[in-house]
Amino acid sequence: MKYLALFFIPFLLLSCTSKESTEVIDIQEAFWSNLKQHCNMAFPGALVKEPDGDEMLTGTELLIAHFRECGEDTIKVPFHIEIEGTEDWDRSRTWLFIKHDDRLELRHDHRKPDGSEDENNWYGGFTEEAGTGNVQEFIYYGREDPEGKRLGWRIQIFPNERYIYGTVRGDEYTWRVDFDLTDEIDAPPAPWGHE
Repeated sequence: MKYLALFFIPFLLLSCTSKESTEVIDIQEAFWSNLKQHCNMAFPGALVKEPDGDEMLTGTELLIAHFRECGEDTIKVPFHIEIEGTEDWDRSRTWLFIKHDDRLELRHDHRKPDGSEDENNWYGGFTEEAGTGNVQEFIYYGREDPEGKRLGWRIQIFPNERYIYGTVRGDEYTWRVDFDLTDEIDAPPAPWGHE
């Protein structure tokens, strides 16, 4: 009887692992579906939080998230930034969500006005935990802050309510922009390099 029990233990462990993997996939599929609900739609947003000394945004310019391309395995969301006092826009950034068999990936596609790749391009991370259908964290592998806290990005998507993108240090947002999914606006032009 003892040997029979030893025979079945690996199968029980495999069954538990398989069940956990299926649950992770189901949760991340729900998150993916929540993103895709807004495909071909654009929404206004604004800066909510930034670190001291960060001058990328003033906090008063209009921001636009455009759920521009939704494929089976890739969702592209260009991030447009109004350049205040002009009629110009910074169309250099596109957030790319990539679906793998066992996890999700976030990448940042940065382009120059001529469409060529920026020197700082394609950085991002992967999910390490199941997350929820509304919130996923993408961890920046190999990087920690001086206190040992992990770095990455947190994305929140509440369909027809709000979309939140931000960088995180440990559990706290360090930089964050929020978009109002109740207020669809006209789609902007293509981001640089994606015309």
